[in-house]
Amino acid sequence: MSTPKLLLLAGDYVEDYEIMVPFQTLLTLGYEVHAVCPGKKSGDQVRTAIHDFEGDQTYSEKPGHNFTLNADFDAITLSDYAGLVIPGGRAPEYLRLNEKVLEIVRDFMTQNKPVAAICHGLQILAAAGALQGRSCTAYPACGPEVSLAGGDFVSKNVDEAYVDGNLVTAPAWPAHPAWIREFVKVLGAKIQL
Repeated sequence: MSTPKLLLLAGDYVEDYEIMVPFQTLLTLGYEVHAVCPGKKSGDQVRTAIHDFEGDQTYSEKPGHNFTLNADFDAITLSDYAGLVIPGGRAPEYLRLNEKVLEIVRDFMTQNKPVAAICHGLQILAAAGALQGRSCTAYPACGPEVSLAGGDFVSKNVDEAYVDGNLVTAPAWPAHPAWIREFVKVLGAKIQL
């Protein structure tokens, strides 16, 4: 049996934890994860930002690590992938302007393949027109975008995930345990201790 492949969409100033943790966790579970970014190739890096919750009216932002991509955006074949991961941070605000990114999202959603999006990653799904009639959560500041895109925004605690069919969403990185656990279930895996 071949190793299931997952596609992860990245861009400069993606949230550090929201790319590093799912990437490493999914690799640990045995998935082959291809991290790609428009305009970049395997071996190139994206900068990350650390968003933290420190009692301000919104999250704070600090420099994160550089994340090395391991696949070429222009060389991917969507039929090779069993699922899609969309991290948050600032990258989604401009990645959603890339038509090929939107086509990727539409393809996964139309094929009913598992899609995991967290925090501001829902901006890409909204821009792709993929939320019509769907329920999801996101960083609360993205709630109006979800609603304007025809989705039903579900308010969740920062450490909770929400599942609507093939779509697994979460508000922010504190939800990683729940978000990744639910995504893996939707992928059809079963983890036993």
